Amino acid sequence: MIEIIVSDQCVAKLRRELARAGSDEIGGVLAAENLGDGHFLVLDLSVQRDGSFASFTRSSPRHGLFVRRFQERSGRDYERYNYLGEWHSHPSFPAMPSLPDLRQMQRLVEEPSQRAMFLALLVMKLGRSGSLEGSAHAFRRGLAPLRVGLSTEGPRELRPPSSEWGRALGASAWKREARGKTRKIA
Repeated sequence: MIEIIVSDQCVAKLRRELARAGSDEIGGVLAAENLGDGHFLVLDLSVQRDGSFASFTRSSPRHGLFVRRFQERSGRDYERYNYLGEWHSHPSFPAMPSLPDLRQMQRLVEEPSQRAMFLALLVMKLGRSGSLEGSAHAFRRGLAPLRVGLSTEGPRELRPPSSEWGRALGASAWKREARGKTRKIA
């Protein structure tokens, strides 16, 4: 099973950026280290701040530059350090992908130029109490999206989607996974 682990640095960055954005959706791309055995550590993420209350579309060419700089910093070891996928927020809705989110990610992974085995999508938000909520999904060529593990590197507490709709879509899987050793988001 795939497990996406968010570094403490990225947890802090997400909290800061989500608070700054308020009710507007924001997002960007994920840069991660492949730890082996299906575990990926998100080391950095880009941020694009021009979403609206109900939508976000990644469009900035800065994301490509962000990935290239990450690859330069990591010594161009593409098998170990690389682009993992996308993230965006749902500040006013459950931290679960919408149908347009699912379609867009599937289009990205199906592109002929895409060499990755899968792409990840994290959907994040700040909960009412200020807690970070999120879900993670993996997208593979020719296959349906798969909900995957999401946890943090350190002691920060992250939660699965808190709405009735979000819980219905994934809480039972989260509960099974939460019995493990890592702190689960979703």
